[in-house]
Amino acid sequence: MRVLEAKNITKRFPGVIALEDVDISFEPGKIHCIIGENGAGKSTLVKILTGVYTPDEGKVIIDNRDATANKKLFEKVAYVPQELDLFQHMTVAENLFMPFSKTGFGGLLVNKKELFKKAKPYLEKFQISANPEDLVKDISVSEQQLLQIAHGTVNAYSEIILLDEPTTSLTSNDTERLFEVIRQLKSENKAIVFISHKLEEIFDLGDEITVLRNGKKVAYSELKSVDIPWVVKQMTGKELDKNIKYQSENVTEELLLEVNNLSGERFTDISFKLCKGEILGFSGLVGAGRTEIMQAIFGYLQAWSGSVTLEGDKWKLGDTHYSVNNGLIYIPEERKQHGILPSLSVKKNITMPLLNKLKTFLFISDKKEQKVTNEVIESYKVKTATVNTEIKFLSGGNQQKIIIGRSMYCKPKVLIFDEPTKGIDVGAKEEIYKIIKELAEEGIGIILISSELDEIKKCSNRIITIYDGKKVGEFETNSTENSAIINSIMGVTHS
Repeated sequence: MRVLEAKNITKRFPGVIALEDVDISFEPGKIHCIIGENGAGKSTLVKILTGVYTPDEGKVIIDNRDATANKKLFEKVAYVPQELDLFQHMTVAENLFMPFSKTGFGGLLVNKKELFKKAKPYLEKFQISANPEDLVKDISVSEQQLLQIAHGTVNAYSEIILLDEPTTSLTSNDTERLFEVIRQLKSENKAIVFISHKLEEIFDLGDEITVLRNGKKVAYSELKSVDIPWVVKQMTGKELDKNIKYQSENVTEELLLEVNNLSGERFTDISFKLCKGEILGFSGLVGAGRTEIMQAIFGYLQAWSGSVTLEGDKWKLGDTHYSVNNGLIYIPEERKQHGILPSLSVKKNITMPLLNKLKTFLFISDKKEQKVTNEVIESYKVKTATVNTEIKFLSGGNQQKIIIGRSMYCKPKVLIFDEPTKGIDVGAKEEIYKIIKELAEEGIGIILISSELDEIKKCSNRIITIYDGKKVGEFETNSTENSAIINSIMGVTHS
């Protein structure tokens, strides 16, 4: 029995057909995976399946009724978004049960004691160690992600659970905890829709798969009947060489960045060197302190002690403007929160950080602004309908290209990439890897933070491992077995 079905769905936006004649259906007790490159139409399909968008053609059927004509039926679809969407200054229990009117806590006043009591079974089910009365801002990112997923299952009215990239901020252990819960929901006869760029997760968890490409459904299969190369070929239209490497071939002995005994919040006594033209990978579990180290070097977080030099000159810590003006750029992990201005155009997102460079006397030069925008779009092969398209409508890969492209106008000597392919599909990843390699070979020093071992090994010349805020290993990539890196990031070599 199909509990949710989309029939002949077509959705158009100015200058683009986002979805064209797409059919897809979901059954209780099955995990249906949806995959496709960025820009394939997944986000648009999600918005149609949750009632945010109305299709231009076709229908959404829920429990054999037309949901496009009866929007209340979409309440049966519990949507868990990719980006964290919680109220940071409210309690875990409050976030779990909001809106209260749909979770049995109607009325003007909510009994917090009862709220906390009813939250505990859900926290136990999802193996969330936080207390119901804890503020969300005080719990870890991975626990927030699990809480967001738990929130999506609270409403007993929901028959379909739609999970959009749910493991993005989770450690491997947290991911396995989540998968246990998803399998339990499946056993409770819920229909699970699982969207992920991580092919290993899809094959570990899913029952069936639908592949989208350029707004069209190009393939469907039971997962037991196919393999990863088949999925990649359906997504991209070509076979990708998994053995190709993107390490810099122009590493010099010229010392570019040197960090000595740097300590701060969540990291201690960090020392390393970065040479001109090198890609230096930082590997570690989520929460190990990698991001905090780099944000302290960039000036976003305070460094308590230690020193940094760039090209032999003493580096000023604690000042992000100084960093940008002197050639060190940090490209953040959370693109949508810290990297872009979602409701502004592609053009404004490219040029707004560069306004001082685009002035003619006291005014911003339209001619210069247009020139820079066109150069970034052409040089980095950004796919966008127009320069005036709001950047939130672009794929994650194209957003990342824009962030990199505008950063290059600041003439960086060092570029720090924090999880640069987070939420980006397998085809777009390869494009980002090529860009990183080319930048390194032009003489820029690259620091690459990644939770994906394959990514670190594929791109880095050297790898530094971080465990519990401490540097525990340093490896030459091509002469190191995966097991040695895994042991190091798991703390096996940590004394």
